[in-house]
Amino acid sequence: MIQTSARLLQLLSLLQVRREWTGPALAKRMGVTERTVRRDIDKLRNLGYPIHASPGIAGGYQLGAGAQLPPLLLDDNEALAVALGLNSVAAGPVAGIGEASVRALAKLEQVLPSRLRPKFAMLKAAVTTLPSNAASVDPQQLTVVSAAIADKRQLSFDYVKADGDAGRRLVEPYRLVDTGRRWYLVAWDVDREDWRTFRADRIATLPAERKKYVPRPLPAEDLADYVQRSVTRSPYRYDVVVRLHAPIGDVAAVVGPQLASLSDDGGSATLLRAGWDSLAQPAAHLAALDMDFEIISPEEFKEYARTMAGRLEKAAGKRALRAEAPPQ
Repeated sequence: MIQTSARLLQLLSLLQVRREWTGPALAKRMGVTERTVRRDIDKLRNLGYPIHASPGIAGGYQLGAGAQLPPLLLDDNEALAVALGLNSVAAGPVAGIGEASVRALAKLEQVLPSRLRPKFAMLKAAVTTLPSNAASVDPQQLTVVSAAIADKRQLSFDYVKADGDAGRRLVEPYRLVDTGRRWYLVAWDVDREDWRTFRADRIATLPAERKKYVPRPLPAEDLADYVQRSVTRSPYRYDVVVRLHAPIGDVAAVVGPQLASLSDDGGSATLLRAGWDSLAQPAAHLAALDMDFEIISPEEFKEYARTMAGRLEKAAGKRALRAEAPPQ
């Protein structure tokens, strides 16, 4: 009986880590016959686990979604990762998820093995997440988009642009990217025949799944970097490049990835690249950093800085000269 229970737990664990398994692959992995796999699948179904089977040579077993969530099998590191994730996601930008995270965390803490509780308490006390003021995202939207990415299905939804203009979009979704403050969807826009980056909080309707698509080459190997360049530079009128005379670590501490992209420039300097629609905005942000810097491009920004320097000098008034006593 103990051996059978251990085998069922092993089978359930395998079904949870991969989308679909063939019978022979499960039998080989578990060191049993295919007949034993079929019997164990039936036992798990009797326990309430919704396991779907597809016939044929290419068929297999898949753990589906049921009316009730069955228990999950987690090893020590997975349990700690989930607990810490629930603890930090309560302050995240996903709407309505905070209270649910607290409830789930309470359930998980209740069943954590005693050997893990001191480590989790230590990690929990050491990690603090600042609340975000970013626009919230419907978690159901993220779920639908994630499923479409996994199944390679097109999505259609209403999207509101920054200027308030709304329209229907048909896309091939490829990746969701979390910048910490916002979620972005990298997708191929079918009607515009080009890659687009969509802010998830501007998706105005629940995305609807359409037909399957054949994956195309991605616009970049690193989609997180692609999104950062898209949201910090490409949509704007001016592409500003500035050299800050400070190490990249010091600059990164005060300039977030959603504002600009940073690169090391010789150890003691940092190159900052960001897009802006108004030159007054980067001038104000850079002045507030309290770091020496020089403008590399564009030329319009250099001219604007010269004008502002003269205006500020005039506003401050001329510096009074101290009278010096004539030499004796």
